[in-house]
Amino acid sequence: METEPLFEERQYIGANKSTLSLRIFLALFCFVAYNYTDVPEVNGDLLFLLGIAILVISFVLLFVTHIHTSIFRGYILLAGSFGNRKVKVPLDNIVNAEKTNYSNYIINNPVYNLHRSGVIKFYTGGKDAIRLTDREGMQYLIGTHKPEEFLRVVREQIKVL
Repeated sequence: METEPLFEERQYIGANKSTLSLRIFLALFCFVAYNYTDVPEVNGDLLFLLGIAILVISFVLLFVTHIHTSIFRGYILLAGSFGNRKVKVPLDNIVNAEKTNYSNYIINNPVYNLHRSGVIKFYTGGKDAIRLTDREGMQYLIGTHKPEEFLRVVREQIKVL
């Protein structure tokens, strides 16, 4: 039923710089605490194993897809991970598409289908986003690592429709 996508992007949950740096900091804390324990057989081994576990989990999360964005003729399909519902945004209702910054904050949490103040947000990492406005005034803020290509394809599809 679906044809070949005009644009496709996968964003990985482990590639978010703020959460990755937090996990690395926690692992380093465990290794430093392991180095300074008085009785390494009792508490030190646990700290060392915890640091290794944090690093392994961080490595695995680099391959877990958070948002899979696909643009087809007439709609945008946003698929989340772990059985989240797919969100289909029809492009025939879109009246405006623009490139913008996702947020003014340095650290942003990854979100999928977050409804807040008339804006539906999809974000994993980075600073760029595409803001789509439909006829009813609802706005979609979709974070992307390829904003120019995403915007070009969306504008082409809006002109065609």
